Amino acid sequence: MMAMRDLAGLLEALRASAAQRDRDGGHAAQEKQWIADAGLLTLAVPREFGGLGARWPEIYETIRQIARVDSALAHLLGFTCLQVVSVNVWGNAEQRARYLSGTVEGRWWWGNAVNPLDTRLVASATSDGGYRLDGQKGFCSGTRGSHMMTVSAHDQATGKAVFAVVPTTREGITVHEDWNPIGQRQTDSGSVSFVQVLVEPHEVLERADTSYASLRTLISQQVLTNLFVGIAQGALEEARAYVTRYGKPWISSGVDKATDDPYLVQRFGEMRLQAVSAEALAVRAAYALEDAWQQGPALDAETRARVALATSEAKIVAHRAALDVSEKLFDACGARATHAPLALDRFWRNARVHTLHDPLDYRVRDVGRYALSGVLPEVSLYT
Repeated sequence: MMAMRDLAGLLEALRASAAQRDRDGGHAAQEKQWIADAGLLTLAVPREFGGLGARWPEIYETIRQIARVDSALAHLLGFTCLQVVSVNVWGNAEQRARYLSGTVEGRWWWGNAVNPLDTRLVASATSDGGYRLDGQKGFCSGTRGSHMMTVSAHDQATGKAVFAVVPTTREGITVHEDWNPIGQRQTDSGSVSFVQVLVEPHEVLERADTSYASLRTLISQQVLTNLFVGIAQGALEEARAYVTRYGKPWISSGVDKATDDPYLVQRFGEMRLQAVSAEALAVRAAYALEDAWQQGPALDAETRARVALATSEAKIVAHRAALDVSEKLFDACGARATHAPLALDRFWRNARVHTLHDPLDYRVRDVGRYALSGVLPEVSLYT
């Protein structure tokens, strides 16, 4: 694992420019280089291929720490880990060796163009066992500035999804700079066009239909969960720093310092309770995932479903904490905290954009079904 002092230096460097970069949007090339230089791109690469081979609790702790200061770049790192996992669970031995070792040797950032619900990208089989890709994909996190990307496409002849790895710079691929949301502005999540893009036979991944391979979905969901936790923690840290430096007690509080205002103390207590509760459930889910991950292909469906339950429980609480704490920040800090150059609203905006990834109500439904009837969540694209 990366030395803590090195990670601390990276966090301070990211923090120094986070507000300005949030206003500017665009591509954080320099900051991504710092993350690569810190060796973090190999967190999820097994040691047999030269990676750090970190455990999932350690990976998610790193993502949380970065998300406290910059949730967009934490997203990029988390999704690079996710694509590494995609190759690890869907690739054959030769593909794993090529792409996982390549990630280490080439310090590859990975882009994501995998979304089977988006069928606009069409795959046409070629005579040699490969495919030709034509169409578009949206919400392609991390594609701008990436070296490789994982792709899903719709094979109209079979009605099935095709999964593959391709270099981002391959002829016919155009990464569009059309990502302009209210938050998560530097996640490089624009659309990608494919025109007569050739996929070689050795680049096609065979998506396995096993409990172990389906952990990829839960790894993705825990990336989002830990982004939410980091946002809540970061908002709390910013609120504390602002109030201790600039805060004034209310005129009828009867105290001399803002930090002695009883209602402000209560507000910070409530914010902390939300943040630490979210972190505790996220850590619990990460350990459940790690235990399942270590079982490999022998993982059974019930154990996998219990990880899915723990993941949903953590994500629900983290979702709410990110939104609530980042909104309560302003109640704690007061009117002057809305000064635009401070960009303290970035925490709420980042949380609001990312918590729309999938409906919270259906996760609560799954947890409620288990609480009432003991029915574990079924495998889906989100659980």
